[in-house]
Amino acid sequence: MNQFEKNVQSKRNDAIDSGMGFAVSFGFFAVLFIIATVIKVVGS
Repeated sequence: MNQFEKNVQSKRNDAIDSGMGFAVSFGFFAVLFIIATVIKVVGS
């Protein structure tokens, strides 16, 4: 076992971190889509 395996920075589950990353990026693009849709509807 090397020194990095003995002294880990974070003991949290990686699935939680990756799920949060997915949710944040999905939310960001969903907000962009909603804003673009609102602009399109208002402009027509």
